[in-house]
Amino acid sequence: MKSASISSTALPPKALLDNYFKITARGSHLRQEVIAGLTTFLAMVYSVIVVPNMLGTAGFDPGAVFIATCLIATFGSLLMGLWANLPMAIGCAISLTAFTAFSLVLGQHMSIPVTLGAIFLMGVCFTLVSVTGIRQWVLTNLPAGIAHGTGIGIGLFLLLIATNSVQLIVANDAGLPVKLGDINSLPVIATVLGLAATIGLERRGVPGGILLVIILLSVFGLVFDPAVKYQGLFAWPDLGSEHSLIGQLDVMGALNPVVLPIVLALVMTAIFDATGTIRAVAGQADLLDKQDNIIGGGKALTSDSVSSMFAGVVGGAPAAVYIESAAGTAAGGKTGLTATIVGVLFLVMMFLAPLSYLVPAYATAPALMYVGLLMLSNVTKLDFNDRVDAMAGLTCAVFIILSCNIVTGIMLGFVTLVVGRLCSGEWRRLKPGVLLITLGLVCFYMGGWAL
Repeated sequence: MKSASISSTALPPKALLDNYFKITARGSHLRQEVIAGLTTFLAMVYSVIVVPNMLGTAGFDPGAVFIATCLIATFGSLLMGLWANLPMAIGCAISLTAFTAFSLVLGQHMSIPVTLGAIFLMGVCFTLVSVTGIRQWVLTNLPAGIAHGTGIGIGLFLLLIATNSVQLIVANDAGLPVKLGDINSLPVIATVLGLAATIGLERRGVPGGILLVIILLSVFGLVFDPAVKYQGLFAWPDLGSEHSLIGQLDVMGALNPVVLPIVLALVMTAIFDATGTIRAVAGQADLLDKQDNIIGGGKALTSDSVSSMFAGVVGGAPAAVYIESAAGTAAGGKTGLTATIVGVLFLVMMFLAPLSYLVPAYATAPALMYVGLLMLSNVTKLDFNDRVDAMAGLTCAVFIILSCNIVTGIMLGFVTLVVGRLCSGEWRRLKPGVLLITLGLVCFYMGGWAL
């Protein structure tokens, strides 16, 4: 008679994955997680082009940055998937990449090694803030209205990012900041039709509808768009190149009193920007407990901060959870297997660099727009019986998109909530933690340290 206890090694691979990632327990299945991982990867693979281009402008070697970008996405996403077991992918934060290139190196004339040292120190401080529970304390003291408002604002931000990437919405020379782009261009037409197709396929419940649209539009681009060209398949990464940035950081140089305020500004920005993103994506994936806390939130908060330390070591920009992770959660991702697949694919991408050019912006823009529209449903979660809390949430949402900055929206949401409570005579409803966060954010902005 066989023993009732069967060792884990006797289980088939599918059962092992199910047990480790709790796939069935979270209401998902293997195929759904794989599709979600592919969707997230395709939605954020543009980073291997954008990040090297940005940092290359500042004097970084683009080839070395490409390798660093892949390594950071691999490390961060695997850490998030295998350790935190959450469907959130990590990569070089585009906003902080721009700050690194145009403010630190070109603006402050910091050398590349010192800049990388500053990124490493930022990651160390960020990790200490995470493991000591300060980030979790911030999340706990995040009022419901502002928490939901952050989700709404990030949804609007995704819509703006996606539409701007295909020039559907462009900068305006006069009057209002933005205007309609060329509605007759191929990328715009493909994006609009792709969004409509995504909505229709998801409504019908077609498995992997978002991923299917991305693939079809990529194939369409390869066939009909002269700008999309097959540039080869394999490219061996040169990790030992003289231009390699791995291990080139100058931590002692970054300890200069002139540089330390910049490090603290990076930490403060990351605390609220990355934390707000993680909260929004977790809400989208229905991974909040009854107290609205993120399931496995402590590990999630530590994963992205440790990834920034790793970024400084390998020569890339500060890391963060990508908003595009919401594309994977919209495709059904609920476990760390989604993020693990993203990490593995970025590792493979390091050897298949030419393929990254086969996914045009208009292939992924519909997915991001669809996710942005889904995240607007957070408005139904606002409690308009508590008018001050609800309006603070809407203030947060609106100013995230108007300022193109998540932290700015959160700061103005907190200010609106506190002043609103005082003026309405509801000051007793203000928690000490909310007052402390508000004071800290106001000082951060009034002191001129905001990025």
